[in-house]
Amino acid sequence: MKRREQKIEAFERLLDIMDELRAKCPWDREQTNESLRANTIEETYELAEAILNNDNSEIKKELGDLLLHVVFYAKIGEEKDVFDIADVCNALCDKLIFRHPHVFGDQKADSAGMVEQSWEQIKLKEKGRKQSVLEGVPASLPSLVKAYRIQDKARNAGFDWNQRHDVWDKVKEELGELEVEIEKMDNSRMEAEFGDMLFSIINAARLYKINPDNALERTNRKFIYRFDYMEKKVKEQGRSLNDMTLEEMEMFWQEAKKTQPENL
Repeated sequence: MKRREQKIEAFERLLDIMDELRAKCPWDREQTNESLRANTIEETYELAEAILNNDNSEIKKELGDLLLHVVFYAKIGEEKDVFDIADVCNALCDKLIFRHPHVFGDQKADSAGMVEQSWEQIKLKEKGRKQSVLEGVPASLPSLVKAYRIQDKARNAGFDWNQRHDVWDKVKEELGELEVEIEKMDNSRMEAEFGDMLFSIINAARLYKINPDNALERTNRKFIYRFDYMEKKVKEQGRSLNDMTLEEMEMFWQEAKKTQPENL
């Protein structure tokens, strides 16, 4: 029972610290769900990498980083008067009870195999001390997020543009090189140059303090909304998209742009 009390005390300490940070730290005070989102994704992948490496010390650290994000989002929710950490915990408890009727209900499980998940164990070399600036970028990060983190870490080492507007010359250069390879229709070279162009655009986003993952997700949501709107309008006419011309679809697309929510 003493250990349970220590756990509760530790969690209360974390909540108190979060309250202090949110009230007194300029950086913590300015954070929003949107600004934290990309960092949360990164923290999740760092935890996944630590688990794959079977590095208990790193697992503990990364779990703490991820727990901070959970508490942070809950604090923001509390400030908005929409939910707090108690609501988060209780919702989770309700879900766990509902999903485990063989434990909390009348159902019976014939064997452990019916209720447990099987995990594939991957043997990885023991992670040694980081020797490189870029070694801290998790290999499992999505390519777009990884590119941003690579560039950001290189910046921290002093490798960056002197003037951020100079990056646009690089973007234009990479676009020109891509166009040359497209003319040649060399698939391997086109892919390589397309990657270079994307990398330069992500670099531009970083320099102008635009999170490219958030920006792309915002565009994804806009496209989904507009496409769904267009599809719905076409079905109301008893037609399908395949029956329509691009000009007809463009008309509905423009309608969708005018009706989409402001947060898209």
